[in-house]
Amino acid sequence: MGVPTLGCDCSVCTSIDPRDRRSRPSISVTWTDSVTRTDGSGRHAPARNRCVVIDTGPDFREQALREGIRAVDAVFYTHSHADHILGLDDLRPLTFRQPAKVPLYADDITAGTLEKIFDYTFSPDSEYPNRARVELHRISGSDVIEVAGVGFQRIPLRHGRLEVGGFRFGSAAYLTDMNGIPESSLELLQNLDVLILDALRPQTHPSHSNVEQAIGWVERLQPRRAWFTHMSHEISHAKTVLPAPIELAWDGLAIEFEISLREIAGARLS
Repeated sequence: MGVPTLGCDCSVCTSIDPRDRRSRPSISVTWTDSVTRTDGSGRHAPARNRCVVIDTGPDFREQALREGIRAVDAVFYTHSHADHILGLDDLRPLTFRQPAKVPLYADDITAGTLEKIFDYTFSPDSEYPNRARVELHRISGSDVIEVAGVGFQRIPLRHGRLEVGGFRFGSAAYLTDMNGIPESSLELLQNLDVLILDALRPQTHPSHSNVEQAIGWVERLQPRRAWFTHMSHEISHAKTVLPAPIELAWDGLAIEFEISLREIAGARLS
């Protein structure tokens, strides 16, 4: 619901600590092409900046403005809930200036929800002339999608009774909105440098990891670094003490990690 949460006057919602002001969860993954390219004359072309977004929630426009996002190479969706998809239409101005349609990757349930909510974007019968220039692709299981030489692997997770997707890219993984990791998915999350995962609140929840559960996942997976995300207004940034190497994330946090791995969790990229 974001922090401050509407209608709430608790100590976190009224906090002056900027780290306690949390928009809906989303991340951008950015890198510069390391592949040597040439232009039409055979001369070396300048390196190209790349950007992949995971989830476009209701706050996507403000997040993209804050981070200076001017182009997107692809968007991956974790699941179909409103706080992860409702900013899709704000991709429009970013897609207008790109030569090809921007690919969107989502599981079948999420793709169906996107097609229903954004019928004017995806329907072949739509007469809306300024629809986002996007193309929806369905993914499932532990599919690996290559974007400009970097593999993004879907990681099946449990969000209550719903299967959702986390994503691994290089030495990092992003696991939001989950309270269960199947054994087969744990095998895909070995040897991580960076792990970003759901830790909603101290108390248990039917579809999110609480702080204790999230600490347990970190202890089991043993990443070098870990950050908690998707935190409710029941978590104060300044007052929360966590064991190393875990920290609380905040809006605008930038993390550096190795993304140029050519082999991810046993799936070699072609």
